[in-house]
Amino acid sequence: MPVTLDDLASRHERTLHEALEAIQTRGYFSAYPESPSPRVYGETAAADGEARYRAWLGADFPLDTPGAEGRVATERSPYGPELGVRYPHVGPTVTALSALLGSAGRAMAGWREAGTAARSAVCLEILARLHDRVFELANAVQHTSGQAFVMAFQAGGAHALDRALEAVAYAHRPRGADQDTADRVLGEAGRKGRATADDQDVPRGATWCGSRHRMQHVPDMELLARLVRVAGDRQCRRRQATS
Repeated sequence: MPVTLDDLASRHERTLHEALEAIQTRGYFSAYPESPSPRVYGETAAADGEARYRAWLGADFPLDTPGAEGRVATERSPYGPELGVRYPHVGPTVTALSALLGSAGRAMAGWREAGTAARSAVCLEILARLHDRVFELANAVQHTSGQAFVMAFQAGGAHALDRALEAVAYAHRPRGADQDTADRVLGEAGRKGRATADDQDVPRGATWCGSRHRMQHVPDMELLARLVRVAGDRQCRRRQATS
């Protein structure tokens, strides 16, 4: 059964509301539990996620990429094994790059016309589906970044999803709703603290924003913010926090 934008908006209304409230009050909010405990995610979640990860090894990653010719597999786990996951390869030719960028440009027109609410709903659905597969992602992060599993689960899973949600919330809220300076509550695993955050408008540039190794990240922060804002909606923002 097809899912409508109204369905997505309704499904994620509470999450968006709580995220918007958090960025307004600078209170603590996390939508994605950081503990990979079976008491949080269920008794079989870890084993099921590892099995899904292993099913990718030595197989084609199912992407239909315009301009691609053939596939490449270059990844080796820092723990030793060749991963053998084969990705579409777009060569450095005018024909290939024109096909890739032309397809992206054509898609952008409809995405821009959809409006902020629709774009936010779609991005929130992306995050929900990634969270459903967070153990699978954690295994992939572990074997591409070299991090221990729990760190991979947190930094490349739950924390990256929370940062992405924050970016969507900042992009979604109306222009002019920003606070220049405000106290912010920080919290993790029951520990609380406060910081002062100074917000500034900064020009947009072509960036992929992340605080750690790129291979471990959900498409977070600037990328999802740009998907919601689109060109001309509003400027990117930078928060500078001092403890």
